Amino acid sequence: MKKIFNNRFILGYLILFISCTDGPATNRKQISESEAILKSNKQIQNLNISFLLDLSDRINPNKYPNESMEYYLRDVAYIKSVSEAFDAHLRGKKVRQIGDRIQLYFDPEPQNKNINNLSNTLKYNLNRNNVSLELLDELQSVYSTKPLEIYELAIKDNEYIGSDTWGFFDTKIKDYCIDEGFRNILIILTDGYIYHKDAKKKEENLTNYLTPQDIRKFKLDNKNWKKKITSENFGFISTIDNLSDLEILVLGINPDKKNPYERDILLKYWKDWFNKMNVAKYEIKISSLPSDIDKIIKNFVLKK
Repeated sequence: MKKIFNNRFILGYLILFISCTDGPATNRKQISESEAILKSNKQIQNLNISFLLDLSDRINPNKYPNESMEYYLRDVAYIKSVSEAFDAHLRGKKVRQIGDRIQLYFDPEPQNKNINNLSNTLKYNLNRNNVSLELLDELQSVYSTKPLEIYELAIKDNEYIGSDTWGFFDTKIKDYCIDEGFRNILIILTDGYIYHKDAKKKEENLTNYLTPQDIRKFKLDNKNWKKKITSENFGFISTIDNLSDLEILVLGINPDKKNPYERDILLKYWKDWFNKMNVAKYEIKISSLPSDIDKIIKNFVLKK
């Protein structure tokens, strides 16, 4: 039975590949790139992929409109790119090798129960006993539709209570996103700012929050910002001191345009924080059109 299932699994993948090559040239290119990345990996590892969504008012299309593409739609497309890489990873493995996970989190949790229910549908724990072509197709379908529903519900509720990304790292990261024997990857979708009204800490010039107003208050809005950060020890309060078994990809950084130094300041805060926590590997990307960042996402997920 295992041999028959393996043959069906491989046949299904070939059919999918052939059908895709009949599509647009961009699809053929994406498939060939994903295959090349997979072939370059000497050892196929089990992936444990987590998303952390910032559902603060940064996703509000009325408050922060973008003519090129709304920010929440960019998030949805980024999630889809990750799920496509995860799918390519799974379909490139033998059935007996499969033991991979993907899930989605928020902090704080939304008050809307429908959003939380939708997030539960995005949790998949695949192994040799439950994997099938139908399950992989279902995963792709769910990740192509449910994230958009989550964002649309959050926008409709219009109850933006902020994002406690720092708190997630402080109390949940180890339990939620890191498992032994996996390549643990966390995808953070954020504009780069952290704020939750019920979770503010300050230790001299170190904080667990950061907003454009704070950057101006700290007088980091001039050419001497880097010297001031270094000499006066500005940054995020350190949380866990050893995340050497976690890789992080931050997507959607969107600096306030009022300060020409804002982009570099945000990157400095996040990089210093990750370095203090000894994160194994990380990349931090400014908000870009999904078509421009799709390859970056898939390279990160499919390459060690």
